[in-house]
Amino acid sequence: MTASDDLLVVENLRIEYLSARGGSCVVDDVSFRIKRGEIFGLAGESGSGKTTIGQGILRLLRPPAAITGGRVLLDGEDMLAMDEARLRAVRWRKVSWVPQSAMNALNPVLTVGEQLADVLEVHERLTRKAALAAAVGLLDLVNIDKRRLDAYPHELSGGMRQRVVIAMALALKPPLVLMDEPTTALDVVVQREILGQIARLQSTLGFSVLFITHDLSLMFELCNRVGVLKGGKLVEHGVTREVFTNPQHSYTQELLRSVLYA
Repeated sequence: MTASDDLLVVENLRIEYLSARGGSCVVDDVSFRIKRGEIFGLAGESGSGKTTIGQGILRLLRPPAAITGGRVLLDGEDMLAMDEARLRAVRWRKVSWVPQSAMNALNPVLTVGEQLADVLEVHERLTRKAALAAAVGLLDLVNIDKRRLDAYPHELSGGMRQRVVIAMALALKPPLVLMDEPTTALDVVVQREILGQIARLQSTLGFSVLFITHDLSLMFELCNRVGVLKGGKLVEHGVTREVFTNPQHSYTQELLRSVLYA
């Protein structure tokens, strides 16, 4: 493998919650790489720093959270050194975000079509008519009937709302998609449907994924390589099969036991 195989390189990332009395470290010297066309899973219990890392990569953290060290290289360009104008150009087009709660991510007073069209109008400079036509194709991409274009988020099931958010994240065909617990609050059947759809889309379109989850069974099923977080530290990472069959860290071993003997 050459350096050009790495789409995302996170080096020694440190994130703290700052206060007048000092800082509390929540992400401590975390480093990992995501190669082009691969799915990298990041697992850990609630509060381990998974979502904070994703938001840090995209520079979405709000005070008192602050990045206090490290680099985040996206296709060789440091996202932590970008000004706001460059960040706006990179988000959606080079990297997009699928948040945990699709209902909260979607605007309740706009139709699905309007929200998809907004992304295309702003970033692709399409007319409203052309953007709505393109939105039909995005719904088709995630197996949603075009008649749902005029539906409001509350009129859709949880699984359909999640698929709409995934479609929105893929609107500009970014090479990297960050997915934060994309199957949270969905029943087991719908979880499997969403997981299968992510795998199909990734295989067809070839984008890379940072798949953030607390569910090891989903992660091992979907991901090429995985990392395990504990208390803001990356305690283990490697090829999925190797981590699953021969975990080296005691915390990974405990997590696996909780899945295998649940």
